[in-house]
Amino acid sequence: MPQLLLDPIGIHEVQPGTPADQAGLRAGDTIQSVDGHPFHTVTTLLAYMKAGEGKPLTLVILRNGIALAPVVAHPAKIQGGWKLGFVAAAPAFRNDPLPLGKAMVKSREFCADKSLMIFDVLGGLFTHKVSVSQLAGPVGIARMAGDAAETKGWGTKIGLAGMISLNLGILNLLPFPILDGGMIFFLLIESAIRRDISIPIKERIYQAAFVLLVGFFAFIIFNDITQLPLFTHVKP
Repeated sequence: MPQLLLDPIGIHEVQPGTPADQAGLRAGDTIQSVDGHPFHTVTTLLAYMKAGEGKPLTLVILRNGIALAPVVAHPAKIQGGWKLGFVAAAPAFRNDPLPLGKAMVKSREFCADKSLMIFDVLGGLFTHKVSVSQLAGPVGIARMAGDAAETKGWGTKIGLAGMISLNLGILNLLPFPILDGGMIFFLLIESAIRRDISIPIKERIYQAAFVLLVGFFAFIIFNDITQLPLFTHVKP
């Protein structure tokens, strides 16, 4: 079971013209502290900048093992969030082997947690808590798979494969026409009314569902492509 090591945030790449670049940060640096607080993940750093609403940050940087003089960075509003504009290095992990009994418990917890993710996303879309721009399609999945492939160890790779498999299976069972869940839904309706739904009605429903599905797929692909570095220099 991979365990995250509480190391400082490492910098893999700095985007030109961003607050990180203007503050003098370089690839290979590590952020020892921000306003005197140690941060171990980009997620917590982003939350801190969001709470500060863009206030200047005092960074203590380690370069080649030597602490530099504190520098001030001014977060910028990038893609709706306060960011510095750097790509973080992959966090360090250590492997904690589990006996079979505990491994089965962890596997059950993983499946139970990840299988509900798709419902959380759908609920967030309808309540406007999740933006459609955050959805990823084949291109986004390929990028995540590439990141997982570059990560040391098998935990990230197997976890991503398991999460995708679970959610694709559940998505296919949603009561939407064309999907298997839609077929099951039609069969339940026909069982309840004790007769077949007419073919012309089914055809119209399938045609409308197909148009919606293709339109949604095209939007997701477009959203994926616009997130590529070729089109944007935005980084966490």
